[in-house]
Amino acid sequence: MAPACSRTNSLHVAVIGAGAAGLAAARELRRESHSVIIFERGTQVGGLWVYTPQTEPDPLSLDPNRTVVHSSVYDSLRTNLPRECMGYRDFPFVPRNDDASRDPRRYPSHREVLAYLQDFAREFNLEEMVRFETEVVCAEPEGQKWKIRSRSSDGIFKDEIFDSVVVCNGHYTEPRVAHVPGIDSWPGKQIHSHNYRVPDPFKDQVVVVIGNFASGSDISRDITGVAKEVHIASRSNPSETYQKLPGSNNLWLHSTIESARKDGSIIFKNGKVVQANTIVHCTGYKYHFPFLNTNGYITVDDNCVGPLYKHVFPPALAPTLSFIGLPWMTLQFFMFELQSKWVAAVLSGRVTLPSSDRMMEDVTAFYAKRDANKLPKRYTHKLGECQVDYLDWIAEQVGAPPVEHWRAEEVHGGYRRLATQSDTFRDKWDDDHLILEAYEDFLRQKLI
Repeated sequence: MAPACSRTNSLHVAVIGAGAAGLAAARELRRESHSVIIFERGTQVGGLWVYTPQTEPDPLSLDPNRTVVHSSVYDSLRTNLPRECMGYRDFPFVPRNDDASRDPRRYPSHREVLAYLQDFAREFNLEEMVRFETEVVCAEPEGQKWKIRSRSSDGIFKDEIFDSVVVCNGHYTEPRVAHVPGIDSWPGKQIHSHNYRVPDPFKDQVVVVIGNFASGSDISRDITGVAKEVHIASRSNPSETYQKLPGSNNLWLHSTIESARKDGSIIFKNGKVVQANTIVHCTGYKYHFPFLNTNGYITVDDNCVGPLYKHVFPPALAPTLSFIGLPWMTLQFFMFELQSKWVAAVLSGRVTLPSSDRMMEDVTAFYAKRDANKLPKRYTHKLGECQVDYLDWIAEQVGAPPVEHWRAEEVHGGYRRLATQSDTFRDKWDDDHLILEAYEDFLRQKLI
């Protein structure tokens, strides 16, 4: 564990975003006696989980001057991890059987997740710290502090000085789009999953979905109910792959796309040719911090945000600037909570960071290991199999318990089921013993 200091500081902290990460950060910061203002451009807490039927005028979201819609949630979305893995440690995401409007399923809808976050905000009186409909347009160092320029919904700008800034703006708004040779002359329509809401616009169409992870798997099956045919292009499959997927008579899995042609055809690397009407890009998102001005110190290069010590602190600007929630393929809310405890404790002086030089050495070694393993830069913040080690390391810094056995097993099993049983994993499972362990833990917490 990092050396602790007896001195404690109470700082004025700006948190950018009132989603799951921002709410966790605000709670932990206030627990350490910091004063907190959360800047939220929306009208309510919840961030990503606030559903809207509205989409952007540019279906690929490539126009930098477009009107931005910040939610990427589609109407049918359900969690891809079980609810016991979705909650914060001391505020478990248990079914609310006392409210008929709530979703008690183990893999609930996005509406249930939003309701959970609203419950969390009410329980800890977090909304009183939020400035709704207020967007941060610039955050930049000013001496040893930070200047925040914000804009309210009525167009009024305001400049304020803070001791620290915690960035919690999420990373599911700025789409990544697949490169398809010949696409400029292809006559069909294209849309990114960011702008997908319901399947109705795809009625009787032949649709190609690029990507077969969480959103690609969900959206392709959502569309099969109305489309003539749906073809998934997946880079995780060998070049000769071509198979009809179970549970539907109009859904096929292919290898990646070789090219698109001006006659409307899509040619896959497995040799199959499809005359398609629409391509849906389920190809992920870019980290995007348009408000952050660090004179080039913080960069985003092929989705590698850096330099960052342990995905959180930029060495030369630590501890006054930090990021919550960048890693992916992990226990998201649980990670937000641990990262927030670490940031709050460092700012109060209870936990000490290494020197800037030592942190930079750690970052350099981390990048070298990534490159030696031949991982692309865009996987810099992917945890996956490393997540328990990472989460346990942060827990040790703040004196928190390590990741529970059931939680670690659940997340590994959840992603495995997502990859191998994408059509059934939410409603059929074989890990009841882990559910029992989880609820025994929850009961112990209540008794304590």
